[in-house]
Amino acid sequence: MDKLKKVGDTIAYVRGMVGHKLVFMPAACACIADEEGRLLLQKRPSGKWGLPGGICELGETAAESAVREVYEETGLEVNVTELIGVYSGYQVVCANGDELQPVVTLFRAEITGGELKADGGETLELRYFSQDELPEIYCRQHEDMTADFFTGKTGIYR
Repeated sequence: MDKLKKVGDTIAYVRGMVGHKLVFMPAACACIADEEGRLLLQKRPSGKWGLPGGICELGETAAESAVREVYEETGLEVNVTELIGVYSGYQVVCANGDELQPVVTLFRAEITGGELKADGGETLELRYFSQDELPEIYCRQHEDMTADFFTGKTGIYR
């Protein structure tokens, strides 16, 4: 099978077999901090905030997914520097009725290039936040990942 090149293709491929039924969906996110230790978050179309990241493409490692997703959603080029954890005990029902259990691999990453800019689609705004000024986070999984980043935890598996 040829490697699918777009996440939309990967999701369509899986959904073509299972419809809206519950499936595991591998994903990756990155925690990117500025010099002051504030965390980069993206405002999503829902109006709520989360970490940059998304669904892994077939044939891609979790680290490769995190790097690709960060670039697509923020314009930043990053290097993955540390595994923070794996977050798998959450279930989501999407607006279109798709049920999924995301298995998110969370990395710490450092900026190596690029320019911070929202794509206007998946990302409406990008901003760094301290733990005391966090906005409304869009789901429990991202709330837990954000909290673990600020407490400095690693080796997480939920």
